Amino acid sequence: MASKIDTRYDCIKLSMPNKAEYVNVVRLTSSAIANRMGFNIEEIEDIKVAIAEACTNTIEHGLDDKNENFDVEFYMHTDKLVITVKDAGKGFDTENLKEVNIEEIGERGLGIFIINSLMDEVEIVSDEGKGTEIRMTKHIKDDII
Repeated sequence: MASKIDTRYDCIKLSMPNKAEYVNVVRLTSSAIANRMGFNIEEIEDIKVAIAEACTNTIEHGLDDKNENFDVEFYMHTDKLVITVKDAGKGFDTENLKEVNIEEIGERGLGIFIINSLMDEVEIVSDEGKGTEIRMTKHIKDDII
């Protein structure tokens, strides 16, 4: 028996200039969406930090041309928020993303580690020469004890 996939969701898509000054627009958008969905303040802050890291990685590593845009999509399901950050840049070999030892990396290079620690699920798909997609999921938790 095939698993049941929830295909009912609302979607908001943004096409963002490849410039750091627009990351805050994405953060504010994610905050408004997460608040509307019922996430608590701590979860909203986690989402904002994770999406800022994903956008910053895209700007710094994904696109060489500052005139290109990258895409951010928010999929609002009844039980979760799925966010994708996509670029059509140079891509990279995801084998290099194996478990990160926090003591072995410097101040830079923490982005993926931070995203993984703040979101419930993270998937990174990248094809060298074709681009990268970071898919982050945050589940809505029942606060009933």
